[in-house]
Amino acid sequence: MGKAFLITGHPGVGKTTLVKRIVEKLPFNAGGFYTEEMREGGQRVGFKIATLDGKEGILAKVGFPSPHRVGRYGVDLQSFEAIGVEALHRAIQDCHVIVVDEIGKMELCSTAFKEALEAALQSEKPILGTILERPQPWTDRLKARSEVFLFRLTEKNRTDIEAELLERLKGQGKA
Repeated sequence: MGKAFLITGHPGVGKTTLVKRIVEKLPFNAGGFYTEEMREGGQRVGFKIATLDGKEGILAKVGFPSPHRVGRYGVDLQSFEAIGVEALHRAIQDCHVIVVDEIGKMELCSTAFKEALEAALQSEKPILGTILERPQPWTDRLKARSEVFLFRLTEKNRTDIEAELLERLKGQGKA
């Protein structure tokens, strides 16, 4: 079973930026997805899903008609599963490191995402990801698993966590 190195911390502290910096420095290939804000006129209007191999789609958007809602955002499960969940399946098959940014409320609306994440955890491959900091039953159980190593990111420890995660991933991955 592989190990999962999950970064948590307050919104806006730089979790996604840290994951991207680490992925750029890995000596072997990584696959999976990032979530990124969508902005219009300086306002956040949603989130997109972007795979490491260049595919993009909508994760959630203000005004998107969906029975799955997180705050003011309607979650586009069809887009997320076709792009993000599929990227996880490809990473499990073809890559040395699996990237999951993020394991949060929007992503957890998808049963297919939870199943893909479980498959990733059962693989021998290391996972680098971000996870919801606030208490939530599903993520709390995930954080408590023996193969999960949790890193709480702050502005003060960014450099140290980056170095530690890069070293751990280099020790886990196979070039």
